[in-house]
Amino acid sequence: MKQAIDYLLDRNSMKTVVAPAPNNEELAQILQAAVSAPDHGGLTPWRFKIIRQESMQAFADFGIGLREASSEPQTPEKNLAVRAWLAEVPLIIAVGCHIDYSNTKIPESERMLATGAAMMNILNAAHMLGYGAFWSTGIATHIEDFQIGLGFDPLDYRFMGFLVIGTPKGEIPQKPRRPYTDFCEEWTKPLI
Repeated sequence: MKQAIDYLLDRNSMKTVVAPAPNNEELAQILQAAVSAPDHGGLTPWRFKIIRQESMQAFADFGIGLREASSEPQTPEKNLAVRAWLAEVPLIIAVGCHIDYSNTKIPESERMLATGAAMMNILNAAHMLGYGAFWSTGIATHIEDFQIGLGFDPLDYRFMGFLVIGTPKGEIPQKPRRPYTDFCEEWTKPLI
């Protein structure tokens, strides 16, 4: 039987997903896992917008339309590829970090980290339930009107991107991971 640590160690991003998406009960578990993320001050800065398969065409039209009108349009081939990909995607969770300007004690960076931790909990929970998922900042993520159209006004939110979730289309790729020892050392005294 697979242990929880095994799920964490073998989780990988999976871009090519198809229906079915998590059912409502599974999605509730996935989103509740997000709420378990570390959250300094209990600010719960994360906000989620659920985009289901029946809204995906409107989502694609909106994002691609704004991207086409921007200073950095995609090629027609890229637009076709994005549309074909989104036509198969059964579920997207758009994520924003709410910035509560009345709270000056906890810095924005900690709120964004908490939201990122919530996103990682979503990815891990989806994987543990047998779904493929990945975090994307493509399409029109950095276009202000796109963020506003999703309900994340840049005056009050930092838009963090999308979590795409569905049934893996094939095997989830396992990529080589560098050993943690490449990034870790013991500290014993000040370096200055």
